[in-house]
Amino acid sequence: MSIQWLEDIRSTDLPTVGGKAASLGELTDAGLPVPPGFVVTAATYRRFLEGAEIDAELFATLDVDPDDARGLATAASQARELVIETPLPEALVEEIITAYRELAGDDEPVAVRSSATAEDLPEASFAGQHETFLNVTEDDLVDRLKECWASMFTERAVHYRNEQGFDHSEVDIAVVVQRMVDADKSGVLFTRHPSTGDREMIVEAAWGLGEAVVSGTVSPDHYVIDPETATIVESTIADKKQRMVKDPETGETTLQPVPDEDRTTRVITDEELEALVELGRRAESHYGEPQDIEWAIVEGDVFMLQSRPITTITENDAEDVADSPEDRDGQPGDDVLVRGVSASPGTGTGAVRIVRKLDHLDQVTDGDVIVSKMTMPDMVPAMKRAGAIVTDEGGMTSHASIVSREMGVPAVVGTRNATEVLENGRTVTVDGEMGTVREGSPTEDEAAIQPDPLEAVRPQTPVKPMTATEVKVNLSIPEAAERAAATGADGVGLLRIEHMVISLGKTPEQYIADHGEDAYISELVDGIRTVAEEFYPRPVRARTLDAPTDEFRELDGGSDEPHEHNPMLGYRGIRRSLDKPEPFRCELRAFDRLFEMGYDNVELMLPLVNDSEDIDRAKTLMEEVGIDPAKARWGVMVETPASALLIEELAATGIDFVSFGTNDLTQYTLAVDRNNEHVVDRFDELHPGVLKLIESTIETCRELGVDTSICGQAASKPAMVDFLVEQGISSISANIDAVQDVQHEVKRIEQKLLLDSVR
Repeated sequence: MSIQWLEDIRSTDLPTVGGKAASLGELTDAGLPVPPGFVVTAATYRRFLEGAEIDAELFATLDVDPDDARGLATAASQARELVIETPLPEALVEEIITAYRELAGDDEPVAVRSSATAEDLPEASFAGQHETFLNVTEDDLVDRLKECWASMFTERAVHYRNEQGFDHSEVDIAVVVQRMVDADKSGVLFTRHPSTGDREMIVEAAWGLGEAVVSGTVSPDHYVIDPETATIVESTIADKKQRMVKDPETGETTLQPVPDEDRTTRVITDEELEALVELGRRAESHYGEPQDIEWAIVEGDVFMLQSRPITTITENDAEDVADSPEDRDGQPGDDVLVRGVSASPGTGTGAVRIVRKLDHLDQVTDGDVIVSKMTMPDMVPAMKRAGAIVTDEGGMTSHASIVSREMGVPAVVGTRNATEVLENGRTVTVDGEMGTVREGSPTEDEAAIQPDPLEAVRPQTPVKPMTATEVKVNLSIPEAAERAAATGADGVGLLRIEHMVISLGKTPEQYIADHGEDAYISELVDGIRTVAEEFYPRPVRARTLDAPTDEFRELDGGSDEPHEHNPMLGYRGIRRSLDKPEPFRCELRAFDRLFEMGYDNVELMLPLVNDSEDIDRAKTLMEEVGIDPAKARWGVMVETPASALLIEELAATGIDFVSFGTNDLTQYTLAVDRNNEHVVDRFDELHPGVLKLIESTIETCRELGVDTSICGQAASKPAMVDFLVEQGISSISANIDAVQDVQHEVKRIEQKLLLDSVR
C-alpha cells in the first residue's frame, strides 16, 4: 500500500509512516484538532529505491569517513542528485495525485512534510533534518515529494545519523501531505521547560505561518505559563518585523513586513492561551511524557501541526521538578539586572569582566562574560573565549551582534548601562534569546542539563529556494564556518582575513619579525582552509588585508601605526598592501599554497582599489609568488566612486569579478562618515547617486563578462536586494543571520520579473 490516511494511522505504525506521521495519526485518533492528510509510506520510498535499482549505489556513495568534510559533502550531493534525477513509476504518480485531489479538492494548497522512520523519537528528535514545503499545489507535488526523499541525504542529515548511530540503509522516509493551514498566527508550545524540565509551559507565537518561528527567521513573543491556572507568569512581547505568509500573486510562501500596528502587539489572546494550554495538557496526558508542539490559529480555531517528545530533558527532570516557577532554588522572580536587544541566542553563565580598554582583554578567561560599551575587531580573540557578551550600545547589526552570531556566543546588546550596573567578578546569566542579564547562575540540576551553547544555536539547514541569483554569506571568523555553511548559502562572498590577523595580537610586521614569514603564512592558510573545507566545492572569496590603522594600533607592534583623523579614508586596503609589499607577499603566498593544496574553490579579492594601476601592481606581485592570474579566480572590491567610474579600465586587467562594498561606497559618494553621529542620518545606501554607480557598473560588467556581487551591509535590505536582482547582479552576499531572508526575497523578485516578462 503506497498511501495511508492520517485517520487510519496510530503510533504503532511508526515503521511504516515515520515518526511525524505516526504522531499526527495518534493525535487525530485522540480527537485533537489535526488538519486532515495522507502519507506516502516509507515502504513506497524503499520500493522506489529497489525498483529503480539505485539502492546499492546510493548507500555505497555514503560510505565515507564522517570526519572528512569534503568527502561527506561530495557524497551527500551525489546521493541527493541520484534520488531527484530518478523518475517515479507512472502508477505511483497517479495514485499520489488521486489522493491529493481527494484531500485538496480544487487545487487547494497542501503542506508536504518529511517523516523519517528515525524521527520524533524519544532518544533523537531529528528535528529540522529533513525538508518541509508549504503551499504546494498539484503541479509541484511529485517534485516536492522527491525533494523530501532526497533530504535524507543532506550533509547535516547524514552527519546527524552518524552521530546518533543510525545505519543509513536502515532508515526509511515517509512523506506527509496535509491540508494547508493558512495561519493568522502560529508558534510552538513546550509542555515543560525544554532545558530545565520545570513544570511550566513555554509558548512562542508570531504572526503568519509557524515555519518562521521554528526556523528562527522571526523573533516571536515568549510566554511562560502556569499550566495549573493557564495564567501568564512571564511574557516578552517581541518587535515582530516579519511574518511568513502565502504570496497571493505567486502562491509561494514568502516573508513580508508585519504592519506597524501589529509589530509590538501581543499575538495571542488569553482565550487562545487557555486553548493552547488545554491542548498541551491533553497531548502530554495522551503520550505520558512532555511534548514539543507546533500549532496554528486560523480565525480563532486552533490546530495542532505536530507533537513530539522533548528530547532535551530526562525522565527525572520531568518528574522531579518544582511545583511552580517561584519554587526554583536560586531563581528569584525579579532577578533581571539589565535588559537589551537579543543579539545572539543561547544562554551563558560566567563572571563579569568589564572591558573599558583593550589592555583589559587579557583579563578575560574562558567562560567569562565580556561587558563593554561596544566591541571592536581587536576584541575578537577575547570574544572567542567568552561565555557571553553584553554591550551598552549597538543593535542587531553591530559588530558585537554579527561576530557573536557567527561564533555562536550568546549576546545582549544595547543595554545602555551594563558597564555601570554590572560589577567585575559578579556571576551573571546572559540569555541571548530573551535579551536579559540575570543575577547568579542556574541551579546544579539546571546546569547539568544545560545544552552546549554552540550546539543550541547552530542553525539547521533551511529549505533553500532555487534562484538564478546566487546568495552567499559574509564571514569573519573561521570558527563560524560550520554555522555559515548550514545556512545553505551558495558560497562565501566575503571572508575577511583581517580578523584572523588581529586575533594573533600582533601587527603583521611584528608577527613576521617574531615568528617568521612561514609562520604567518601558515596562520592565514589554516584560517582560510577551515572555511574552504566546510564549503567545498562552493566558492570562498577571501579578501586580502583591509584593516584601518586604529585597529592595528592596540596590537603588539602597533606603536608605529600612523595617527589618522579618519582611518577609513587613510592607510588601508590595497594602498597599505602595495606600500608594505612584504606582508602582502605573505598573504599572496598563503593563497598560492591553498591553490597547490587543491582548494580550487578559493578566490582572491583585493580591497579599496581606485584604478588599473592599483590592480596591475598587485597582479605583478601575484605572479612573483607563483599565482597565475589566468588560472586562479580573482577580483576586486568596488568601494570608491573612482573604481565604479573606471570599471572598463579595471575589467581590462583580467579580473573575474567585482564586489560592491556599500558601506564605503556610500560614505565616499555622499561624503558621510557613518561613524559620525552628526551626519549618520544622511547615510543612505539607497541614495540615487549610490544606486546609479552600482547600476552602471553591473551593466558594464555584464557586457564585459565580469561577475558582479555585493558584500556590504546593504545586501540584507529587501529594497537593495530588489534593485540588485532587477539590475542582473550575479550574486548577493549577506551576513549569516540574513541569508535565509535574502534567499526568499531573491526568489520573490525573480518570480515577479519572470511573470512581468510574460504578461
